[in-house]
Amino acid sequence: MRRVLVIAVLSVALSAQANAQGPAVSATDTTHTVVAAHKGKRVTLRLRSGQEVSGTVRSSSEKLVVLEAVSGREFFDAVIPVDAIEAIFVRTK
Repeated sequence: MRRVLVIAVLSVALSAQANAQGPAVSATDTTHTVVAAHKGKRVTLRLRSGQEVSGTVRSSSEKLVVLEAVSGREFFDAVIPVDAIEAIFVRTK
């Protein structure tokens, strides 16, 4: 019984650690591919203007990103040019 409990605790700890890893990028990735990989997930985008916009990625194209459920703007979605994105923040825990 004790062995089963130890194995269960270790598997939960390892799965939590695997889920806590941040986004991975390759040499060929672009802002568009990183945003597209987070479709359906919550992200924060820092724009060149310094403004940060948080929301769930609904869709993206080579030129535009659509965020839904924008924080601080209830009942609003946002369409953001990919060229205006300076950084992408993804919560890992």
